[in-house]
Amino acid sequence: MPETTLRTTGIDHLVLYVGDIGRSKKFYLDVLGMSVAHESPRHLFLACGGQGFALFEPRDGASPETDRDLNHVAFSVDAGTYEEIKAHLEAHGLEVTGRRGDDRCIYFRDPDGHRLQLVVPD
Repeated sequence: MPETTLRTTGIDHLVLYVGDIGRSKKFYLDVLGMSVAHESPRHLFLACGGQGFALFEPRDGASPETDRDLNHVAFSVDAGTYEEIKAHLEAHGLEVTGRRGDDRCIYFRDPDGHRLQLVVPD
């Protein structure tokens, strides 16, 4: 590996485009338990454990092109069983996929159609 003075230490934040910043704020705070780190009228930076997660509204009414977005975002969850977390998401009206088993993963979509994954503890 070549020697360099630049070393990445992790991901600072991820950004998803959303259609309605207020609707998305409610979803990520109320359903996924994140907190606001910083916000402006069209940008919302959320605290998610030690990582940053940002939601941006597109400029000039352009649509967020979720079909060209990344495949999915996976979040670690530090408490709760698969069944408890699945029930919590379904109580918020979300369609949940995935299966209980070795992968311990739950998949669902946010209000803008972004595919999200929760990696559930043992």
